[in-house]
Amino acid sequence: MTARTAPAPSLRRTLLMWLILPLVALVPLAAALVYALAVRPALDGLDRALTDTAVALTNILEMHDGQATLPLSTQTLRALRADLVDDVAFVVSDPQGRPLGGEAALLAHAPALRAGEWRFFDDTLRGRPMRAAAFGARCGSSTQICTVLVAESLGKRQDAERAVALAALAASVLLALSLGLLAVVAVRRGLRPLQRASVEIGARSLQRLEPIELATVPREVMPFVLALNDLFGRLRTAASAQRAFVEDAAHQLRTPLSTLRVEAAQVLTQTCPSSLKPTLLRLYAAAERASHLVQQLLTLARTDGAVLGDGTPLPRIDLARLAAEYANDWLRPTLAMEQDLGFDLEPAFVEGDELLLRELLGNLVHNAIEHAGAGVSITVRTRSVAGRAVLEVIDDGRGVLPEELEHVWGRFRRGKLAGGLGTGLGLAIVRDIARLHGGEATLQPGVGGTGLAVTVSLPQSPEHIITDPEAEPVVNLS
Repeated sequence: MTARTAPAPSLRRTLLMWLILPLVALVPLAAALVYALAVRPALDGLDRALTDTAVALTNILEMHDGQATLPLSTQTLRALRADLVDDVAFVVSDPQGRPLGGEAALLAHAPALRAGEWRFFDDTLRGRPMRAAAFGARCGSSTQICTVLVAESLGKRQDAERAVALAALAASVLLALSLGLLAVVAVRRGLRPLQRASVEIGARSLQRLEPIELATVPREVMPFVLALNDLFGRLRTAASAQRAFVEDAAHQLRTPLSTLRVEAAQVLTQTCPSSLKPTLLRLYAAAERASHLVQQLLTLARTDGAVLGDGTPLPRIDLARLAAEYANDWLRPTLAMEQDLGFDLEPAFVEGDELLLRELLGNLVHNAIEHAGAGVSITVRTRSVAGRAVLEVIDDGRGVLPEELEHVWGRFRRGKLAGGLGTGLGLAIVRDIARLHGGEATLQPGVGGTGLAVTVSLPQSPEHIITDPEAEPVVNLS
């Protein structure tokens, strides 16, 4: 069982967590603070409304022969108790605590008051919670105090508390969302130079190792980018030296190997002892294989050092035309192997290097001829699919073991079932050329799970995207 790799940490996520999580924690605290600051004035305003009723009752209070009276008409009573939301109750008592008018039950909790003193408290009347205001009014002599008590149910207070709570919560949430959005925008803008730098780094390859422009790099990551630029410089030097060595060695080997191959072929055409025949055949085969290896090494050196899309217009190439033009080059080896080579060619236009694309196509067909085995069928197919130019070489030969499908893309790697005298570089060259042109190459079993199908998908030239299958001729050779 392979160990599960921990996900890479995200700088954006870390910054947002440190910015937004405190906001989430502060929202209820901010809402509670706003509520506490706003609800008290609202409730005090409702308490002041009770004092207005108490003052009105105090003004109605009269003294006759030293006795306090509360003359209330029906209209006055109705006006004092009028309220659209709450039930209003009141009571006025004389200095001896006897009710002069109103709800006598309220006197059960009436506090002792001094003249001119106000007292606010919560009470209960007939099982309902009430808010009460009590006032000590002078009646008669300065020592005589009449108690005026007004109470109302808590409907308006509960509505006020609810409205203040919702307003406080809405304000806090709106503030938190605004700050969170600003944090996201700030982090995104702050990380934008890093994203540009990462795109620049991701675009680097052995063909493009120029240093990253420092003008757009944040000061905090400047040392990291400087270290990368230094690494790119050393890689450029090493890659150039490696390409130069491979190309020079291949050029130096090509001439003597060609001479050896020609000489061996000439000796084979002449009369020689039968005991030398096997040795000469092996010598010729070795020279042939070495010449093919040198040619592929030269191709690798060219692809490693090639740069496409650097501003120079690339020629538009039809893969179907390319395959048709070089079909005759593949007929002789397929006939020698008694293989059936067929073509199913539809227009597939790309922009690229014709020499490299020819090498790609040649390697695919050569691999099929060499490794599929005698008597097999090989099909070269080109077509356009969803804005991509697709090239396929399909055979029904030996194929590749499923566990080797990715392994054989490596350089000098051959499948266990491969025949012929291949060098193990053909598929590596195919993938390098495909990627150089912005495409990809894949391997999968052939039709019915027999043989091998190699598919190369390349970006199609925009000027030649075909929507009508009858707009261009189809070539079908067999």
